[in-house]
Amino acid sequence: MEEEKTRYSDEELEEFRQLIEEKLKVAEDDYEHTMDAVMNRDSNEADDTAPTYHALEEGSEVQSKEQLMSMAMRQQKFIAGLKAALVRIDNKTYGICRETGKLIPKERLRAVPHATLSIEVKNDRKRSH
Repeated sequence: MEEEKTRYSDEELEEFRQLIEEKLKVAEDDYEHTMDAVMNRDSNEADDTAPTYHALEEGSEVQSKEQLMSMAMRQQKFIAGLKAALVRIDNKTYGICRETGKLIPKERLRAVPHATLSIEVKNDRKRSH
């Protein structure tokens, strides 16, 4: 009888590290672009200095800035999750469900590389809330 694996091999962890580092670079670039848009750093227009704002334009601009800030905050959380996953790789605890202690399937980790729960635990939590 084959013994159940309790952790991923160093080679597997290295494969996940590369995947996470690629996703992290894209996420950080996306975050920077979002923050550029929030701060009008990518705009050559004089919108922020023009005194003739119309109430509707101002309202929609505020709403879009709120949406951008919300996107930026989600992106920050995603980046933090990816960085935490890299720490777990260094500690050789990556891919282990924090509730069951069992390995999270590779397919799930490829789709959600910062996952800390198996899909079963995640679904159970959704059902109980």
